[in-house]
Amino acid sequence: MNFFFEVLIGGLLSGVMYALVALGFVLIYKASGVFNFAQGAMVFFAALTCVGLSEKFQLSMWLAIPLTMLVMVLLGLAIERVVLRPLVNQPEITLFMATIGLTFFIEGLAQLIWGSQPHKLTLPIEDVPIEYVMEHYNILVSQFDVIAALICALLVTALALLFSKTKIGRALRAVADDHQAALAVGIPLQQIWAIVWTVAGFVALVAGLLWGARNGVQFALTFVALKALPVLILGGFTSVPGAIVGGLIIGASEKLAEVYIGPLVGGGIEGWFPYVLALLFLLVRPEGLFGEKIIRRI
Repeated sequence: MNFFFEVLIGGLLSGVMYALVALGFVLIYKASGVFNFAQGAMVFFAALTCVGLSEKFQLSMWLAIPLTMLVMVLLGLAIERVVLRPLVNQPEITLFMATIGLTFFIEGLAQLIWGSQPHKLTLPIEDVPIEYVMEHYNILVSQFDVIAALICALLVTALALLFSKTKIGRALRAVADDHQAALAVGIPLQQIWAIVWTVAGFVALVAGLLWGARNGVQFALTFVALKALPVLILGGFTSVPGAIVGGLIIGASEKLAEVYIGPLVGGGIEGWFPYVLALLFLLVRPEGLFGEKIIRRI
């Protein structure tokens, strides 16, 4: 039973980090109604930029992280100004294709500036078992995973409050419902998009640092962001609470499936089980747990 709880806790802690990645997708989707395919590239760009500044210019992490934050804010503003602003009121498929183009551009730009070799990212958080939990409950829980999950939880909570209790949040919901109507009542669409893409850049930085420190800074980091897809399908593309719940479900289920179902099918189930779970969930509730149900009239 101790081993079961060890696997479950590890999965839930990973799920909180998945939720943070998914939050970046939710913010863009709520503002523009389009899935931001470039979020994974932004996570990779943030992590690689932080490591590049630290290694190339011999900067400490305490200085490299704020500089990377500035870079990500500028990147978000540049994307809004150069790519999205000319596409206001264009069909959603046009915006989606634009984010696909952004993905390859950002990935290429990151590797052009900092190189394509893998890097080790060291944060001032030790990846060691928590002694108290180990001694009293005989459960192995990583200190890094707990602190990373707390950071993600605080950020997700802060952003949830920001977009549900403030004028910016109300404006964001209005823009998500109807761009033209939002403009008609005086909501500055460009400013809302700029704010959202800036916040998405900051979220990508935090996610990139945590996942980069855990798995190394390499191109495969972009695929971590794709784990946000089943999270979004379960929670709903427009729901911040849905991103949290979906992340916890995906994180826990993939770990438990790998341990208890993996040996029966030859292993390797952790990589694809979340997508199978999401596919099954689509058949039952396509709008997600917290998504708005769409009734189509025939």
